[in-house]
Amino acid sequence: MTLLSVVLPVYKVQGYLRQCLDSLLEQPFTDFEIVAVDDCSPDYSGEILAEYAARDARVKVVTAPENLGLGRARNLGLDHATGEYVWFVDSDDWLAQGALTAIADRLADTDPDVLIFGFDRVHWDGRVVVAGAAKVLADAPDTFTVAQWPRIVNVLHVAWNKVVRRDLLVKLDFRFEQGWYEDVSFTYPVLAAAERISGLPRTCVHYRQRRTGAITRTLDDRHFEIFDHWEHAFALVDTGAKHAEVLRPALYKRMLWHYLSVLRNAERVPRGSRRRFFERIVEHARRYRPAAGYEAPDGLEGLPYRFVEKDAFLPFRAAEAAARKLKKAKRSKRVWTRRARKLVRKAREGVYRGYYQLQLRRPVDDKLALYAAYWYRGVSCNPAAIAAKSAELVPDVRNVWVVGASRAGSVPPGTDYVVAGSREYYRLLARARWLVNNVNWPNWVVKRAGTTHVMTHHGTPLKMMGMDQADHPAAAKDQDFRAQMRRADRWDFSITANAHTTVAWERAYPCRYETLEVGYPRNDRLAVATPADSAAVREQLGIAPGERVVLYTPTHREWLPPGQQVLDIDAFADRLGPDTVLLVRAHYFHVTAAQRTGARRGRILDVSAYPVVEDLYLAADVMITDYSSAMFDFAVLDRPLVIFAPDWPAYRELRGTYFDLMELPPGAVATTFAELVDIFRSGTYADAAAAGQRARFRERFCSLDDGGAAERVVRRVLLAGTGK
Repeated sequence: MTLLSVVLPVYKVQGYLRQCLDSLLEQPFTDFEIVAVDDCSPDYSGEILAEYAARDARVKVVTAPENLGLGRARNLGLDHATGEYVWFVDSDDWLAQGALTAIADRLADTDPDVLIFGFDRVHWDGRVVVAGAAKVLADAPDTFTVAQWPRIVNVLHVAWNKVVRRDLLVKLDFRFEQGWYEDVSFTYPVLAAAERISGLPRTCVHYRQRRTGAITRTLDDRHFEIFDHWEHAFALVDTGAKHAEVLRPALYKRMLWHYLSVLRNAERVPRGSRRRFFERIVEHARRYRPAAGYEAPDGLEGLPYRFVEKDAFLPFRAAEAAARKLKKAKRSKRVWTRRARKLVRKAREGVYRGYYQLQLRRPVDDKLALYAAYWYRGVSCNPAAIAAKSAELVPDVRNVWVVGASRAGSVPPGTDYVVAGSREYYRLLARARWLVNNVNWPNWVVKRAGTTHVMTHHGTPLKMMGMDQADHPAAAKDQDFRAQMRRADRWDFSITANAHTTVAWERAYPCRYETLEVGYPRNDRLAVATPADSAAVREQLGIAPGERVVLYTPTHREWLPPGQQVLDIDAFADRLGPDTVLLVRAHYFHVTAAQRTGARRGRILDVSAYPVVEDLYLAADVMITDYSSAMFDFAVLDRPLVIFAPDWPAYRELRGTYFDLMELPPGAVATTFAELVDIFRSGTYADAAAAGQRARFRERFCSLDDGGAAERVVRRVLLAGTGK
């Protein structure tokens, strides 16, 4: 028999599901099965489950006949579980490293009916808070019952922090109830029936605190369902526990704490329903109060409990209002202090900001589209492709670019532009009907009614982005995740090149935008390129027709000193042979405004400052990269790709990645300089095996790049916006 069945209900978690599954399947301990229940999820979750099931026999997928909801989906998974123990894991959370080994060891040492373990809360803005459960469990006996150690009821009442012997659930004929707070009617009856409970005082689960979609942050009358689950819990405890009278005081106190926690949370019970919710609390307090009483909290903490005992809603409301005002005043003081300091530092911008505010009062210019790319570095990327197609299909809309003062000289002739920071810049930001960018606009930009913000992004993601960076030290350094999300909240449209990117962005940017999964506009040119196009670029770069062109595009590494490289360019160029030109393009972070494309130095041509990267793709016969998103774009051309990954384990750990590049490379892979040289010397970079890897890569990431992405965006965003 398998030791552990992990029951995993899945519904609308496409952005989080891979991390959850990976955290399970990459554990050193392997004696487990995953019973994943596809609860008729309308997103890509079903496809993700099928992918994992196809490559790992431990993943079993059960498809619900209809959308069942969390509780009934768990029941369906339980029906298909075969393990000695069952663990109900939420599919938007993920396991800590070594969790399964620690759990298995504790099960072997204590042979419990129920094992409870610690967790932490990982907030959407990057904060990680270790819950007090581990500290409580550290004080627990090796094994116990609830009657012997009632403190256990104060550990969070959820299913996912407990592993339960399956025979116990069968003996109880246990089924999850429907509705919100279904964990209440699971936890307490199971704990009351267990004859052996054990604790594991270590973090085993990373409990995701989602920015959107969590019921704990949903204002709705469905929070009244909490009363039904506590009623069910008390009924089961009274009929199934050997010492129900001993448990009742602890359960009663926990029930009141739970009710008051929900009522005092402004993001749960609607304002108009609060009195009715309080009255239900009073009703349950009188119905379930133990004959021997209970130990209420002292001081201010116990004040709400005393209001419940006296059925005093108005004093309760007044006390809560006073507490909220005090908290708000403290928070407001901190906010205004930060704002004052910021205003001092940015006094120079004050006048223009005032002008910007005045412009916000003027009508939106319905014939104006404002474009930017790479923090005002020039005219490029997806915004440039969209602007060009807009000029063709919507000629009456004026397209204006924002560029930095140091980049104004590189703007193509005939391009309408404005310099960032100028008076005209602030005016156009306030008045433009469309704002198109591949990065975010400044924090202070206002999303006006009647305007449309388009986030084109600037690459298919391999490395973690947005909120996903919070889990990785190199990525999370100096990040302000709250500001990131405020900027992303302005998006109306998010452009993605493939399903992989759609799923990644949902988790990385949990905001309310419409995804346009249409391919990348900047790749349109590559999708329809001809040999003549490549020849023209090569001639422009001074490359002879018979020369082989290798393009090297390394990515940025936050942990390396500036200028330090992972590849010895000169040594590698010497080994490529006399008929090869090595184009070297540094990451744009390392390219200054004054830098220009230099003269050819032997076999090496530095093209870091070359303005149009698509030209370089067209010129190249083969590309070498490490973890750059350039690989996804170059793959559109269906030309050989080589991955040089000498530090892949470090990069994956420090920066975080959305998939294992070593398992799904776009071509030959080298992890040492000698391997890289051999790949080119032997020609394996262009053999049948490399072509097969590239085909698999292109199928997943490039299927939408057909030359029509920019037109699809323009028709959906600009033409629809003009009523044409």
